[in-house]
Amino acid sequence: MMVGVDERPRVSAPTRAANEATARALPFGDEADFADARRGLIEEVPDLVIRDPSGFTSWDSRPYGFLRDGAATPETVNPSLWRYARLMATTGLFEVTKGIYQVRGMDISIITFIEGGTGVIVVDPLVTVGAARAALALYRRHRGDRPVVAVIHSHSHADHYGGVVGVVDPADVAAGRVAIIAPEGFLEHAVTENVFAGTAMSRRAINMYGALLPKGPAGQVSAGQGLTNSLGPPTLIPPTRTIRATGERAELDGVRLVFQLVPDTEAPAEMNMYLPDRRALFVAETANATMHQLYTLRGAQVRDARAWARYLRETATMFAADSDVLFSTHSWPRWGTDALTEYLTDQADVYQYLHDQTLRLANAGYTMLECAEMIELPPRLAAKWYNRGYYGSVSHNVKAVWQRYLGWFDGNPANLHPLPPEPAGRHYTEMMGGPDAVVAKAQQYFDRGDYRWVLQVLNHVVFGHPGHHPARELAARACDQLAYQTENAPWRNFYLAGATELRGGIPPGLPATSTASADTARAMPVDTLLDYAGTRLDGPRASEEDPFTVDLEVDGVAAGRRRLEVRNGVLRHRALGDQEPAGGSVLRLARPDLATLLSGEAALADLCGDGRAVVQGDSGPPERLFGLLVGSSFWWAIATP
Repeated sequence: MMVGVDERPRVSAPTRAANEATARALPFGDEADFADARRGLIEEVPDLVIRDPSGFTSWDSRPYGFLRDGAATPETVNPSLWRYARLMATTGLFEVTKGIYQVRGMDISIITFIEGGTGVIVVDPLVTVGAARAALALYRRHRGDRPVVAVIHSHSHADHYGGVVGVVDPADVAAGRVAIIAPEGFLEHAVTENVFAGTAMSRRAINMYGALLPKGPAGQVSAGQGLTNSLGPPTLIPPTRTIRATGERAELDGVRLVFQLVPDTEAPAEMNMYLPDRRALFVAETANATMHQLYTLRGAQVRDARAWARYLRETATMFAADSDVLFSTHSWPRWGTDALTEYLTDQADVYQYLHDQTLRLANAGYTMLECAEMIELPPRLAAKWYNRGYYGSVSHNVKAVWQRYLGWFDGNPANLHPLPPEPAGRHYTEMMGGPDAVVAKAQQYFDRGDYRWVLQVLNHVVFGHPGHHPARELAARACDQLAYQTENAPWRNFYLAGATELRGGIPPGLPATSTASADTARAMPVDTLLDYAGTRLDGPRASEEDPFTVDLEVDGVAAGRRRLEVRNGVLRHRALGDQEPAGGSVLRLARPDLATLLSGEAALADLCGDGRAVVQGDSGPPERLFGLLVGSSFWWAIATP
């Protein structure tokens, strides 16, 4: 379901002037990227639609035809972002170098196929099963029906493992016929980052990627690292081999690989790899056609800019001189030893510069917001297209560095215990003469093009007086103009999603989605599953209950017993010793059924009814426990109360 955006937007004179200034400032005459983005194209599939057996559409390239028709830059899109979106708009199969192929433009990420002696190695199988299956079919249409002998997950984000069941059968993995290879820490971080806060991250990601916006010059044009993401729940198969050290080697189906671990860069568990026989370097998501995000706006732990720079330099030192091509998971390759070396070292310099200069200013007493206003990249770095802020930005990356070292508090007591938005909004509005007076004054700032201030001040009116429609409309118009000006795709999407919400709220009947899929939960270790259950416990209600315990046997006594205790509004759990007697209530079931129970897909009574769960002794404590686990609504408001 798409949420409407005015197809005849009014572009203000300040917005037009800002975009014209961008067009003059950057080297738009350099079109080498357009040749590289189509280099090696074997088959283009511009009108691809992917549907699952039920008819659900998980991917549709057709709405992005406006990026492929050669149209001039529209007034409603920053010229630099328009250029970038066009570069990312080709859907098809590409040859990177002999024996290495990629399908691009079929999801937010890129799937790679590395041919071996008898089969093919799949690297990063997209977000969903449907997209991965369609990409494999496109590859096989041109390269033959080669069996998948291994899958490599470069890192722990769902767009790099979620479609794995679309390219391999889990039974073949269990039987040892297909290897699943991932970096150390992959499974832990895949389940914790994508499950513990998965609902909140997924809700914010809807706005970040513009999932509900119509595609077009007045709406969503890019997600920043691709067009958009495919739709559907991610799948997960635990690795059969873990890469534990830089320099570790593997030979898969005759293909030699050398790995480099790069944790705490773009993901907490991530790795690059080098193919010496192909002189090809795979850099996962550590180097991109854009500045990346040190803090992703959907929400995540802040990344380590210092480590990121250090690892990119290590990549260049270890592999660049012996590489003819560099390829990655979100953009077209880089060919030529000199070019790819400069690319790696330039991006390393970007992250180090942001890190070092933020701390220099922070140590001089500047706040997070002040640092973000003061820091700009050196002109030579800023002029490189691959350092532009299409996904990350100098502004929010500087804030990320500040937050990583200094946290949310800037030392000013006025910011130590501020009021929440709604009561603060009422007080601000009252002090400024009431909502009508604030809107009238904000209109003057709007006419001058000060859209940031208009949105900032009207946010108080919207939260203090949510029914004041003139405030909401003027705030929405400010969002429109900020969206049309920004070079950053997620910023644009957040602004336009905010404008949509301000004008019409959240439409009813939208389907919920989350990276916290049942399949991901089923791959979690039991103790991690129980930690997840603790995040779903209704603490206030549980704290009013008398303490109680449940003993848990998962996959039989041999797998170990655990005692769960609810006390003080907290779900405690610990291993039971071999000699400890069982309590008065014991729940026995398999781990997949425990995951199904904890995810809310099934009730305890249903599992007991069909024999998948057994309660020995008092059935009251298990029923009380699962009755205290609550779900959460998905479509909560963001730009409005």
